Order: sequence, then structure tokens, then C-alpha cells
Amino acid sequence: MVERIKTDRESGRVLGGLLPGGEGQAAFELVQRKPSPIPVLIAVPHAGRAYPDELLQRMRSPADACLRLEDRLADLVAREVAKETGAALLVAHAPRAMIDLNRATEDMDWGMVHGGAPAGRARLAAGRRARSGLGLVPRRLPGSGELWSSQIDRQELEARIELVHRPYHARLAQVLEALRDRWGAALLLDLHSMPPLGPKNGPQPSADFVIGDRYGSSCSANLSLAGFDHFARFGRIAAHNRPYAGGYVLDRHGNPARGIHAMQLEICRTAYLDQGLREAGAGLEATAEIVSGLVRRLAEELLSAIRQMPQAAE
Repeated sequence: MVERIKTDRESGRVLGGLLPGGEGQAAFELVQRKPSPIPVLIAVPHAGRAYPDELLQRMRSPADACLRLEDRLADLVAREVAKETGAALLVAHAPRAMIDLNRATEDMDWGMVHGGAPAGRARLAAGRRARSGLGLVPRRLPGSGELWSSQIDRQELEARIELVHRPYHARLAQVLEALRDRWGAALLLDLHSMPPLGPKNGPQPSADFVIGDRYGSSCSANLSLAGFDHFARFGRIAAHNRPYAGGYVLDRHGNPARGIHAMQLEICRTAYLDQGLREAGAGLEATAEIVSGLVRRLAEELLSAIRQMPQAAE
């Protein structure tokens, strides 16, 4: 694994990974205070907007596809929340169109790759998401058809994995371990955004937020319950695991038995974007305030659970 790291000591900002074709641009950045004031890391894997020219030139309809693939400007919400709460923040610059950081490296549609799967992996069946068109490298979107005008070379795919995917997850794991070592437990809040799930008015308005915990396997049930209680206090509707239960990030990094909890939070884009769902809207500040309150509540819940644990020396 190759990672180029540049640190700004004054801001606590660390640049990592390398964007293929990006003329030296980092694939992601980490912002954290030292020492950490709370045991929470917010990660934003799908809001990257750094598109190398070569990537855009190979897309059939880049303007539409990029917008639909992105968790559009979700990083703006996350930055405000991190600023208000002191949570560590990991933001991907590499776009989802290049490589999906919420997919396993094996979850690849090898029909997209010139020459197919490498030796020893030819019989590896693509996962459900890859078969649907949204694997490690997205292939198609509903209503848009194929995203790419040509196949990619196997070496190009390996470069994306080596320079973006592996260092991103290594850094994520490193921060979670450091938070756990400091506090006794840690929480990853994997932040995403979603298109509206349905009408916001009427007898059954659609959810503004979806809490995903891999059906109880990636974090403590008390944390999920605290999340629902928080949203209810603000009068906001939250759903649980449907239609988004979390993916590879939660599967890989969530380990409640070791004190590392992982929760996915989906935010409806109407809550913080403009009417066209393209630019920041009037609701961004209020949404960030609600999510900041959630982070504080989850941190309190986590620290309370730590205090109640029997000490190893007893």
C-alpha cells in the first residue's frame, strides 16, 4: 500500500492517498483535534468532487451521472458538525465514480475491466451491489444505462485500489483505534445523503434520516435508540435500516465487542440542499445543528457506557 501524507500541524489537517490522474492531489483528508475531545469519527466516503479530466472524458453523461452518484455536498454538513462538536473528520476527495469506498475490493463487475478478472479470481462471483451496477466501480444507474464509454485497464483499477481505497480504510481504522485507546471505546458515524424517500407531507411523510447499524451488528443498540430519541425530540422522522442498513464500511470497521461502534446516517438531500438538489440550501445550518446534537448525544451515551463497565483491575 502506498500513501503520501502531508500534515498541516496548525489546523490538524492531514492529506492522504493519491488521486489517480489528479496531478498529485490527495485522495482524502483527515481533520482532528489533539487530544480528541470526544470519541467520535465522522467519515464521508461519497461526497468527493475531484474529477480528473480523463475520468470525465470517459463518462457518457458526466454531469448527470456525477450528480446522482455523489452524496451531494454532504461534506459541508459534516464539516460544520465536526467544527461544532470536535469530532474527528475523514472526507474523501476521490469521487464515487472513480471508486466506491463503501464497497469491498472483491465487489467488482469484472465485465468492466479489459481482460476480465486477474488469474485466480476469474470465478469470483460479483456481489449483489456489483450485479446491480453499483459495485466497487459503478457501472450503471437506473434510467441512465451504462456510465462508461469503454472498459478500464486492470492496472488502472489496481491503482485506484492501491492509492485510494486501501489507504483510506487504513487511515479510518487507525483513527478509530487511537480513539478507542484514549477513551475505551470509539464511534464511527459514516455520513451519507439520500434522495427523498417519498412525499414529505400527508398522513405518512417520508423519513428525513435513516440510521443504519447492519441490523444491530455494527453498534450497540443503546446508540441506535439514543439516535432515534434525539431525532424525535427535534420532531424529525427517522427510519431504521430501511432502505439503508449500511455497507462495507460498517462491516469492516464496526466491532462492538472491541469497543468500536459504527453507525451509518443517511440525510435526505431536501433537508440541506436547494430545490434542485445541486447546491447548498437554506436548511444546511439547521441540519448541521441537528446532526451536531446527535453526535453529542451519541458521545455521551458511549462515555456513559464506558463509565459503567467494570474496571479490568477489579
